Amino acid sequence: MLRHALILTFTLAATLLLPSMSHALDQVKFMIGANPGGGYDQTARGLGKAMLEAGVARGTQFENKGGAGGTIGLAQFVGSARGDASAMIVTGAVMVGAIVQSKPPVTLAQATPIARLFYEYNVFVVPASSPIKTMKDALDLLKKDPNAVRWGGGSRGSVDHISIAQLAKLSGVDPTKINYVPFQGGGEASAAILGGHVTIGTSGWNEMAQYIKSGQVRALAVTSANRLPGENVPTLKELGIPLEVGNWRGVYGAPGISLKQRTVLIDSVVAATKQKSWNETLAKNDWFPALLTGDEFGKFVDEEHKRLEDAMRAVGLVR
Repeated sequence: MLRHALILTFTLAATLLLPSMSHALDQVKFMIGANPGGGYDQTARGLGKAMLEAGVARGTQFENKGGAGGTIGLAQFVGSARGDASAMIVTGAVMVGAIVQSKPPVTLAQATPIARLFYEYNVFVVPASSPIKTMKDALDLLKKDPNAVRWGGGSRGSVDHISIAQLAKLSGVDPTKINYVPFQGGGEASAAILGGHVTIGTSGWNEMAQYIKSGQVRALAVTSANRLPGENVPTLKELGIPLEVGNWRGVYGAPGISLKQRTVLIDSVVAATKQKSWNETLAKNDWFPALLTGDEFGKFVDEEHKRLEDAMRAVGLVR
């Protein structure tokens, strides 16, 4: 009887496992609209690892296609992945900002919203050898001669660009006069900052943390409402600058997938966010979880489009 009971228990357990196994995606294909080494890249690879850990994917593929704030990768994704239920593209406020500013023929409206994953905050840094010691030093120099300060960050219209334009406006400087140098990804921006090719740079905290901790760059301020956990870098608000800028990242699926296929993708991503490796990725990079899925995520992105458009118009980046 014991033997029969054990067999029955095993059979029931196996039966319960069948639905999740049958829905496991053979090969999840991530389009990353930025060069390797940046936040988009880290997001895709962290999520892919967690999907494997959760058993909702049997393999992962990654393709980097940087340029134009991620819209080049988006155009390729929409054009080549139609109906592919295992394809996703990493997106975020940077891509939405690029869409607002450049008005490309392909937008996120042609893809399928899956999930917002987290928020992160930017940090302003200068090379360790820079004579600029504080954010006040940087802004004083900006007020004296806007062209003398070369700002480095993400693509034109990105969160980086908008935050610098807002800083200029709050400092009484015409935002259209700032000397802004855009880069295609966090890795490229970091290299320019380390090489002294820009006066001051901004990027996601996780992209600059290793250089801050090694002493290669000096952190001047973060864009969060409060200091990041365990970090001794002041916020802009602490310095008397009424500005808070949050960046978010998420994933979209391909156009033309069915409602059932979309549900499987959403469930797979949600399962991945519950894994140990994903939570370790969040903690390591000072990312703040902010899961939002499906139509609610799509509505959020529509609202972000309007918010970023209004912010860009206020500082003269769009008309």
